[in-house]
Amino acid sequence: MHEQNCAEFRLDFDTPQFLHGLFGNDPKNLAYLESALGVKTVTREGWVLLSGDPDAIERARAVFADLENAQRKGGRIETREFRLAVDVASRAGSIGVNDLANVKLVGSRGRKPVTPKTPSQLQYIQAIETHDVVFGLGPAGTGKTYLAMAMALTLLKRRVMQRIVLTRPAVEAGEALGFLPGDLREKVAPYLRPLYDAIHDMLDPEEGQRYLDEGAIEIAPLAFMRGRTLARSFVILDEAQNTTREQMFMALTRLGDDSKMVVTGDSSQVDLKPGVRSGLAEAEHALEGVEGIAFQRFSQADIIRHPVVGRIVEAYERHRA
Repeated sequence: MHEQNCAEFRLDFDTPQFLHGLFGNDPKNLAYLESALGVKTVTREGWVLLSGDPDAIERARAVFADLENAQRKGGRIETREFRLAVDVASRAGSIGVNDLANVKLVGSRGRKPVTPKTPSQLQYIQAIETHDVVFGLGPAGTGKTYLAMAMALTLLKRRVMQRIVLTRPAVEAGEALGFLPGDLREKVAPYLRPLYDAIHDMLDPEEGQRYLDEGAIEIAPLAFMRGRTLARSFVILDEAQNTTREQMFMALTRLGDDSKMVVTGDSSQVDLKPGVRSGLAEAEHALEGVEGIAFQRFSQADIIRHPVVGRIVEAYERHRA
């Protein structure tokens, strides 16, 4: 004790390397903790000394406990994870880094499992687990499509689902796919490239190709979905802001027994012709509060691409406002 209401507490860890991993080997992260929680930190060897108000020290201890649990489960702590732990402690949030590390989706030999990076991403995964239809809404780079693919592949591997159906409106081609060269897969491949990229990122090339060849992963252009009923299928409707009202209604009513659908989109990125109303916009209003349907909305805080992408989105939002 140095003065009234000032306390100290020392946290000891296995090795200096383990401790440095907890703050991403970046002293700037400790400065963020000091500023946010009102504590002072001193690190030496494998320990960190916390000093300040007893309540602030308790919150800082909670930060390191959260990060330690996550790291021991194989989670890698970077600036995003460290700041999330601090923010949770400072705002008494309910979802910490350890909660994110508890979730592991797919992951083939030699590939790291897919884990959520933000509380919104964890809530999205939980919504997909517990609802038949989930809308993932928000800007590019928030993991809407990637996490939907990870959930779909996880359920396919567990044999909960028999197949994955990927669909996306081919707005640029005016859905006139019959005039494009090649077979069905070749015609729509350019429009489904992000979904293919996600498959190849999560699975071995041979495994991914086998699923495609066997039809366990099926590409179904939105124009070709009419008249079908999809049972024991995990359907992903991507770029849904570019569906018309009729297309969205048609897609949603294809769902058969024991199936799930994830609809992803960003209402601020509509490419439809002027005067054509987005089917996603109508669905947002019509389906809010319907049993079995969940909406997960993402913000620029959930963008997990290069850090500058988040700043670009934020700058554009300020400019357009």
